[in-house]
Amino acid sequence: MPSIVLRASRILLLSALVGGLLLFTAWPFLPWAPAQSQRTIVIYGFSILGEALNEGVLPAFGRSWQKSRGESVDFITSFAGSGTITNQIRLGVPVEVAIFAHELDALRLAKLGVIRQDDWRELPHAGVINKSPFIILVRPGNPKGIHELAHLSHPDIKLVHPDPLISGGALWSILAEYYAPIALGGSHEDGIQQLSGIWKNVAIQAGSARAARTQFDQGFGDALITYEQEALRDRARGKLKAEVIYPRSTILSEHVLVPVYKNIAPNQRELIAALLQFLWGDEAQKIFQEYGFRSVDQTSSAEESSFEAIEHPFYIKDLGGWEVAERDIIEGVWKNQVLKH
Repeated sequence: MPSIVLRASRILLLSALVGGLLLFTAWPFLPWAPAQSQRTIVIYGFSILGEALNEGVLPAFGRSWQKSRGESVDFITSFAGSGTITNQIRLGVPVEVAIFAHELDALRLAKLGVIRQDDWRELPHAGVINKSPFIILVRPGNPKGIHELAHLSHPDIKLVHPDPLISGGALWSILAEYYAPIALGGSHEDGIQQLSGIWKNVAIQAGSARAARTQFDQGFGDALITYEQEALRDRARGKLKAEVIYPRSTILSEHVLVPVYKNIAPNQRELIAALLQFLWGDEAQKIFQEYGFRSVDQTSSAEESSFEAIEHPFYIKDLGGWEVAERDIIEGVWKNQVLKH
């Protein structure tokens, strides 16, 4: 008799364990189960956005969504050269929101049918989420006497430069190097001459603007052309190991956000729409400024006083837009003339 009772007890215990396991597995799908309180957004961005998004902007949005909807939001983020993330998206990574260093990468994905031009051009500011002028970093004391982009063509300068094949920052740099003398009243030939002189002095290339900055900080080269944001953020943290030179004329980069709708499930659309609205709002734009980016609407006196004035700024629209700039300057001048001499 005891053995029968023992076997019965074991069977009941095993049944209870199996039943509990099945209930645990099925619980989220039962009609009385509580709604899921954890949401996830997958975001890819170009290299220098990492700290601003991961430390500032995205946590602020998460707090806002939690307060209004009672749900927490987890963010899966990845940052690399703009060309690198473009290739990753083309190959099918499940990204829901992408932020490129420039519109050209978005246009490439649109030509492949991954996204549509309306996906970003119908957003505020045609998808431009923030901007940053290109400046020059030099060694403390500026021993080479560099004050303009033209000085980077002097024969005794060694320049660190991101790789234009995969870095969005590198393409902005090329446009700045070429067009700066034209913005000051020079000719197309002046632009070619300056770009050629600078590229004779490129001693080392890196896969992204952030990687080029790392190489410069490790002691390579005399100068680096980079985003102002890179310098301002380190200066604010007391980690800047270089002097910042503002050329009289330089380009302001404009960084483009694109929702990748084919990867956004129907039940995610409200969440993504709320994120996009937040990113162009005052709170997010202020956080971007705190991390060294200039806002898309640079009109407030607070922003004007916190950033150095550029004497002769220019934008991609002054070069005819990205498709024209790629054809005439990146391909026509840099690849077909500068690199072949």
